[in-house]
Amino acid sequence: MPGNLLPDDDPRESSEEPVLSVSELTLRIKNLLETSFPAVWVAGEIGDLARPQSGHCYLTLKDEHAQLGAVIWRGTAGRLRFDLHDGLEVICHGHLDVYLPRGKYQLIVDRIEPRGIGALELALRQLHARLAREGLFDPVRKRPLPRFARRVAVVTSPTGAAIRDFLEVLRRRWRAIDVLVVPVRVQGAGAAEEIAAAIGLVNRLATPIDCLAVIRGGGSLEDLWAFNEEIVVRAIYGSRLPVVSGVGHEIDVTLADLAADVRALTPSEAAERIAPSAEEAAQLLRQYQGRAATALRSRLAAGRRRLEGVAEDRVFRRPLDRLFDLARRLDEIESRTLRAVRQHLGRGRQQADSAAARLDSLSPLAVLGRGYSLTQRVRDGRVLRDASQLETGEAIRTRYARGQSISRVERIE
Repeated sequence: MPGNLLPDDDPRESSEEPVLSVSELTLRIKNLLETSFPAVWVAGEIGDLARPQSGHCYLTLKDEHAQLGAVIWRGTAGRLRFDLHDGLEVICHGHLDVYLPRGKYQLIVDRIEPRGIGALELALRQLHARLAREGLFDPVRKRPLPRFARRVAVVTSPTGAAIRDFLEVLRRRWRAIDVLVVPVRVQGAGAAEEIAAAIGLVNRLATPIDCLAVIRGGGSLEDLWAFNEEIVVRAIYGSRLPVVSGVGHEIDVTLADLAADVRALTPSEAAERIAPSAEEAAQLLRQYQGRAATALRSRLAAGRRRLEGVAEDRVFRRPLDRLFDLARRLDEIESRTLRAVRQHLGRGRQQADSAAARLDSLSPLAVLGRGYSLTQRVRDGRVLRDASQLETGEAIRTRYARGQSISRVERIE
């Protein structure tokens, strides 16, 4: 049949090349690639990034014409200072490898850098954006430094130039400050953890501390990186004491500077921000003294004018006049009161006489005085108004204007 190879048509009879299995051929390709490309730099854009629980990173490097699978083993991925994401342009270093089960070649990455920007710079930008969203750099939460600090804690290297400059400025400006130096490493592995622990330690001290300074001399981005670590930024943000950050030179800006309550351009300026100038303080005191003297003289002059005005008042020139006026007014009030009482008593007497007259006119005794009499039943005192109320032989009482009589009914008509 067309397309089929019959035993008589075995191509090995006309060729001296050996027949390889798939595994054999793939293994030869693997050896050839790994030998030919022991180390290579590849630039491309990350795509199809996957991060399984193993900690390894699987991704695809691609450009407009081709793509290449790549693997970053867990040990290398754990050392990355920046976050990988799809679409990020990178430059990778590694060696080519062939994955035998699938016959697929891939790049084993041992170093990766962002394209066009350093890894530390990218990591710094990514961390800054994330912490800023959480509000760690919010200006609203910044606290002022005490006007006259008595105790200051300094987190820094005890042997660097930064602490010498800091102490020299403090001694020159204001000697009435006690300084507690908390020694830490300011660069290298583990430095960030030491700085964060020192900040926490100062906040837990029983001795009252007025403010905290975190300082370091200048250096490269790598040298200052400990002050960009998240653990240090969060320690500064969580400090109950106001924090002054003086890291590097004027052009250096770390995340610790942004999280601190006050950012100083240098360690020396950090000391200036904490300690007032003795000369400036003396000048300020002289100004206050002048203002106080001026205010006191002004108040004394105002008091003198007021006293003079009071002394010219009539009550002090003729003090008895006021007493006489009040006595005369009291006499007038007494006279008006007596007249009012008399008038009130007169009206009361008239009203009483009028009421007595009305009462007398309505009194039954007055009626009896005009010749009338009042008859009552003796047994119950009932006033009799009708002869039918009587019974023959019943005793009755008759009242007159003067006296009364008891009689018995003989006949009723």
